[in-house]
Amino acid sequence: MTDKLIIFDTTLRDGEQSPGASMTRDEKLRIARQLERLKVDVIEAGFAASSNGDFECVKAIAEVVKDSTVCSLARANDRDISRAAEALKPAASGRLHLFLATSPLHMEKKLRMTPDQVFEQAKLSVRFARNLMGDIEFSPEDGYRSEPDFLCRVLEAVIKEGATTINVPDTVGYAIPELYGNFIKNLRERIPNSDKAVWSVHCHNDLGMAVANSLAGVKIGGARQVECTINGLGERAGNCSLEEVVMAVKTRKDYFGLELGIDTQHILAASRMVSQTTGFVVQPNKAVVGANAFAHASGIHQDGVLKARDTYEIMRAEDVGWSANKIVLGKLSGRNAFKQRLLELGVAMESEADINNAFAKFKELADRKSEIFDEDILALASDESASHDNEQYGFVSLSQHSETGERPQASVVFTVAGKEVKGESDGNGPVDASLKAIESHVKSGAEMVLYSVNAISGSTESQGEVTVRLQNSGRVVNGVGADPDIVVASAKAYLSALNKLQSKADRVAAQG
Repeated sequence: MTDKLIIFDTTLRDGEQSPGASMTRDEKLRIARQLERLKVDVIEAGFAASSNGDFECVKAIAEVVKDSTVCSLARANDRDISRAAEALKPAASGRLHLFLATSPLHMEKKLRMTPDQVFEQAKLSVRFARNLMGDIEFSPEDGYRSEPDFLCRVLEAVIKEGATTINVPDTVGYAIPELYGNFIKNLRERIPNSDKAVWSVHCHNDLGMAVANSLAGVKIGGARQVECTINGLGERAGNCSLEEVVMAVKTRKDYFGLELGIDTQHILAASRMVSQTTGFVVQPNKAVVGANAFAHASGIHQDGVLKARDTYEIMRAEDVGWSANKIVLGKLSGRNAFKQRLLELGVAMESEADINNAFAKFKELADRKSEIFDEDILALASDESASHDNEQYGFVSLSQHSETGERPQASVVFTVAGKEVKGESDGNGPVDASLKAIESHVKSGAEMVLYSVNAISGSTESQGEVTVRLQNSGRVVNGVGADPDIVVASAKAYLSALNKLQSKADRVAAQG
């Protein structure tokens, strides 16, 4: 038997806890399908008991995902566990993920429980869950800052009650690789029944060491599951990055000696989908999926790569989904070529009608810019998929006028519940005027807390991808829009954010 590393993806649960990263049901479904194509072993679909919206998301994902285990987080109480089990009923393979804080700080300040009370609750909750489902994961929240003696006592008890996976989270990103690896190693050596469960690591990136800590937990500690997110998405400084862990284990198989089930060629498509859905832009120098990850600017490096790629490349760009030839299509390209490129990029459309609509948008874009890049196609596909969501607001057209010394004017036509309306305003610039024109009619009262522009590809012909983050009544949402005209992209992003503000889904954050 080969020694396999289980990849547990929590983009849809822990990743979504980033301010502004909350996703609609349809967005979650699209990402879950992409994670399944990536052959992720376990998909943590959400926290079913936190809201009706999250319950429905977990249930919907459990209904459509067949090749990955679908998991729901639950606090260690009967109500949460029952709710999660109910949401997971349709799953071909389901897992309940229970968590309960075990550090002195969390037990005293947050739970207001004694260690003995926490011990009993952990034990009873796993016993209750084991009667509902066979696959049970238990996480002692803030596990790394827990007292080892108490943690051993708790983990031995929950394994005895039927927990099949034990996850040791570094909830606040406090760990150092060597110390964290040895911490898990010592737990496994001290707990008599540790061999009855798979050990897992879940590291946060507050000190920039989430990936290093996770890999130390695997190599030194003997963990065989890593909990991670696409692009390292997550609250505060984020989580352990899936693509970095996967490619580290794959590239350095000589050191780790582990097998992976991941189809790495779908990594880039997953990264782009998560980035475009949440509006969290991937930095150019991000390992594996950043725009510069396989770019060579130095003359010496370029010469070496041309002579032999492995002089400066330890991974092949194609292995993670990058195209060797980035310019693939133009205005004369046909529907079949477009459809084939979608397949190569790992994008699955729901129906032929969706492909036709995306192709029509592609032809329209090709009339406006001479070169169509993979990034443009992914943006079109994301835009087409997003159009399935129930939108209160939709973009129709925009006109604006600006010249030096004059205050810019803008007029925006958009739909509200299917009816066209028109907003007009001036502003400090064309973007400001356009967004104020929309707001003059909508009157949402939302505060803009982020406005970000990112070029989808590298030329002045590039589509601009705009992220707008709005805050209103305690809710923070992101809207994303793409267009060769940056003012139009801004209007689309603003309307996208307003649509998310309209969503009634409430969310309760949970640490893990």
